[in-house]
Amino acid sequence: MRRQWIAGGCAVVVLAVIAFFVTRLKPAAPEVDRATVWTDAVKRGPLLRQVRGPGSLVPREDKIRLIPSETEATVVRIRVLPGAKVEPDTILMDLVDPQLQQELLDAQLQMKGAEADYINTRAKVQSDLMDQKAAAATVGADHNQAQLQAQTDKSLFDLGVISGLTYSASKGKADELTTRNDLEKQRLTLNEKAIETQLAVQQTKVDQAKALLGLKQKQLDALSVRAGISGVLVELPHQVGEHVAPGTTLAKVVQPDQLKASLKIAETQARDIQIGQPAEIDTHNGVINGKVMRIDPAVLNGTVTVDVELAGALPQGARPDLSVDGTIDLDRMTDVLYVGRPAFGNENSTISLFKAASDGKTAVRVPVKVGRASVNSIQVLEGLQEGDTVILSDMSRWDNTDRIRLN
Repeated sequence: MRRQWIAGGCAVVVLAVIAFFVTRLKPAAPEVDRATVWTDAVKRGPLLRQVRGPGSLVPREDKIRLIPSETEATVVRIRVLPGAKVEPDTILMDLVDPQLQQELLDAQLQMKGAEADYINTRAKVQSDLMDQKAAAATVGADHNQAQLQAQTDKSLFDLGVISGLTYSASKGKADELTTRNDLEKQRLTLNEKAIETQLAVQQTKVDQAKALLGLKQKQLDALSVRAGISGVLVELPHQVGEHVAPGTTLAKVVQPDQLKASLKIAETQARDIQIGQPAEIDTHNGVINGKVMRIDPAVLNGTVTVDVELAGALPQGARPDLSVDGTIDLDRMTDVLYVGRPAFGNENSTISLFKAASDGKTAVRVPVKVGRASVNSIQVLEGLQEGDTVILSDMSRWDNTDRIRLN
């Protein structure tokens, strides 16, 4: 019995020691299938920083023509449907405006009346001017005759043939006619200027009537709605019989070979974008080179609109509203340590990544300080060395462990 009690006591002690050491053991590292994770090796060299965003092809503002209605009219005929190629003289639709016909006739009559008034005024002022010139010529002739008579009487007075009274009368008449002659010349000059003013007033009325007639004629011609430019008709939002008000957009014509790319870039990535930076636009049927031409100052739904001017020829099938992907080159960094961009982690921050061991069978969590980022790569500042292999996949399932096994 004593030996049994001793053996039982020893067994209890051994079990207690085993239980103590078991409780002190760490849990086994979880296993992760190597095929389900994405890894990349840390490299050193040049890093091209880029940003990427979706967008669409849109017409350039200077290559769009919106055709407004110039008068209140009714659509009577549609000749071309959206999607058709058009030339500047292509008639898209026909409108009718009976009131405009009457206004055009009134403008024609006003034009004729203004021209007739101008002709009558010119004839009248010219007749008055001729009468004025005749009167001035008579005064001039009398003036010359009086001057000659005064000179003759002076000679006779000096010889004592005539009296001084006779000479004084002759000289006074010559002086009077001299004054009248000067006044007639001034009056003639003023009348000529007045005639120019009267004719200018009448000519203004003629020009006004002509401008009104030209406007009505232009409005009448606009009832035959023409494309105005070579391109493609993209919008024709009216039907036959529809009544349109002045200023209503009748049609929209664009030049399909004059497009730009409008990209939506995340606001966190758009801060380094500058006008003139090179870009590439992927139309899913070819890549077009371009450069940044405009950056929208406003943020909408977390994105900034960036317009890219296209430099190359458009690929087959490129048309307005086509979905595209754009990549903008920000700058090129030389001799930096970088790795593929992980699933989570912003630039200029400290993130945690699983670094694979040298045997490739385990991976340990390490803190990594990262710098500036590109589309697919990010700069490594601290925590990794060239040649290290890290897991870039989403590892949020293993946030509570610092070590995993790869199989």
